[in-house]
Amino acid sequence: MEIIRCGWSTSDPLYIRYHDEEWGVPLRDDDTRLFEFLILEGAQAGLSWITILRKRENYRAAFDGFDPAVVATYDEAKIANLLQNPGIVRNRLKLNAAVINARGVLALQQEFGSFSNYLWGFVEGRPIQNQWRSMGELPAKTDLSDKLSKDLTRRGFKFVGSTIMYSLMQACGLVNDHTIECFRHAQVAEHR
Repeated sequence: MEIIRCGWSTSDPLYIRYHDEEWGVPLRDDDTRLFEFLILEGAQAGLSWITILRKRENYRAAFDGFDPAVVATYDEAKIANLLQNPGIVRNRLKLNAAVINARGVLALQQEFGSFSNYLWGFVEGRPIQNQWRSMGELPAKTDLSDKLSKDLTRRGFKFVGSTIMYSLMQACGLVNDHTIECFRHAQVAEHR
C-alpha cells in the first residue's frame, strides 16, 4: 500500500524524514528547539526549506546548539566569524536578527515563564486542527500569524513576518496543516 504524504514532501529522504517525524508535531516545553525553529524559519526567507534542512546540523554547531542565552551574547566578532561559515546562510541581517531574537526570547521567558508558554498562548494551548484537502488550500499566513508577527515585531524581533510565523506555527504543531489524505494528519492530531 502506497503511503500518502503532503504534496510538498518530495522524494528527498531528508524532506521525507522531516515530514514524517517532525513537521506539525506539537512542540512544547522546549525553548531551545522552538528558538531553533524561529532562527531557521527566518533564515529560510527567500530560500527553500530543503536548503535550510541541509544546513541544519551546521547551524546547530555554529549557533551553540541554539541556546538562546548563549546566542544572546554574540558580539560583532562572532557575527564576523559566522559570516565566514559556508555551512550556514551568510546573511548579516539574518545573523544579527538571530542575536536580537535570542535576547527577545530571554525577555519572553522572564515575562511568560517560557518561550513555549508565549507561543502556545496564541492558540490557547491547543493545536488548531485544519482539514485541508489539497496543498492549494493551505494559507501562507493567517490572522493569527499576523497577530503573532505584530506582537513579536512590537517586542523588537526581526525576520518574524506573518508568513515566516505561519511556517513556524506549522512546523511546531500550533496548527496541523497536514492534508487530510496524508497519513500523518490523524497521527499528528492525536498529539494535542
